[in-house]
Amino acid sequence: MARALLGAGYRVALAGRRPEALDETAQGDPAALVVPTDVASPDSVSALFEAARRRWGRVDLLVNNAGTFGPSGAADEISVADWKATVDTNLTGAFLCAREAVATMKAQDPQGGRIINNGSISAHTPRPGSIAYTATKHAITGLTKSLSLDGRPYGIACGQIDIGNAATEMTAGIARGARQADGSIVAEPTFDVAHAAEAVLYMAGLPLDTNVQFLTITATTMPFIGRG
Repeated sequence: MARALLGAGYRVALAGRRPEALDETAQGDPAALVVPTDVASPDSVSALFEAARRRWGRVDLLVNNAGTFGPSGAADEISVADWKATVDTNLTGAFLCAREAVATMKAQDPQGGRIINNGSISAHTPRPGSIAYTATKHAITGLTKSLSLDGRPYGIACGQIDIGNAATEMTAGIARGARQADGSIVAEPTFDVAHAAEAVLYMAGLPLDTNVQFLTITATTMPFIGRG
């Protein structure tokens, strides 16, 4: 997503916990600003947005993409600590970034901007043993709707992209075999992550009087419709 935005002429602040990974993504592009960030920390998120404002004076786009699968298991099989850690990253992290973005977008001149949240297919349908991840992703949908509604008077648009089985290091296990609702293990199809990036670029490039509220992009034959 970051590389697609940079390639389209955006100036991009890259936020994540690992500086090495951010530098690898930035590839020395002068339009990229690397800001190591823990999205679960309010102070760290505030520092991220302050760095972007110092560099460019405004924020026109936030892509909330930080996430972790979290613990695997039924409700009685996962620890409270693991539940909270998943909520902190997937939900509170998105809220903290949106909170800073909304405040910035309200105050800047011209006013407004766009927020795109990564909801995931699990914002619609759970995988077995994914209660923490699924709960946070369903909550992202509520966050998206509230941001979209509350942002209207200020020219702030908010939409959600739900991605199913984009091929990344994080999802490599799915291609080898993922547990299904009937207990079987099935290798699931994936698709080139570049197509997800192109979808985000399309959503980002619309004028602020137009919004993609929800966009679902999946591998065509993944077990989503009729997942079980």
